[in-house]
Amino acid sequence: MLCRFFDVVCSLIALLLLSPLLVIVIIVLKLSGEGEVLFQQERVGKEMKIFRILKFATMKKNSPLEGAGEITVLNDPRVLPIGKFLRKSKLNEIPQLLNVIKGEMSLVGPRPLTPKTFNFYSSEARNIICSTRPGITGVASILFRDEERVFLSGKDPSAIYAEEIAPKKQVLEIWWVENKSMYVYFSVILCTAIAVVLPKSSFSFRLFTSMNPGVPR
Repeated sequence: MLCRFFDVVCSLIALLLLSPLLVIVIIVLKLSGEGEVLFQQERVGKEMKIFRILKFATMKKNSPLEGAGEITVLNDPRVLPIGKFLRKSKLNEIPQLLNVIKGEMSLVGPRPLTPKTFNFYSSEARNIICSTRPGITGVASILFRDEERVFLSGKDPSAIYAEEIAPKKQVLEIWWVENKSMYVYFSVILCTAIAVVLPKSSFSFRLFTSMNPGVPR
């Protein structure tokens, strides 16, 4: 209940403070690229209910049907010029504050995946992860913020995600569910801010390793 209180209050404050910037982003998106402002996609939420996640549009309209499909690789040609900035600054995630206010997401939690990629987790992991609200950010999201680089091997992106990324991510998502507390909640928010400002910092890895020696490398 306390996490939910902070979710709503912080989301409302963030939307209010960021409103001038959001207006600028909306205008730029409307006048550039393909004119799309919001991207909506089905994701798996709490109790495995499907909801539509909101993001600022950063890729071409038909991106899910092209290239690597639902997976974004490094220097993905489907990403629009303004989209590169929005993704790097994480501004593309801001509309998800509306998902938080609606109760579909939390500020912190397991990252919601599409039904296809969610099935890369084991059935046991899926049940545990879906016992709580998914988050805009989380332990796995921070530690795998550069996951696009993993796809440089040339192998099929879906195979790489299923074999190399999903097994490690599900361990981190389960750890969050089983160790959720206000301390970890605010630690994740702090690490998210540091990761955005100082993307090469190892602070997040060192912090979560101290809390969870089993953090996958």
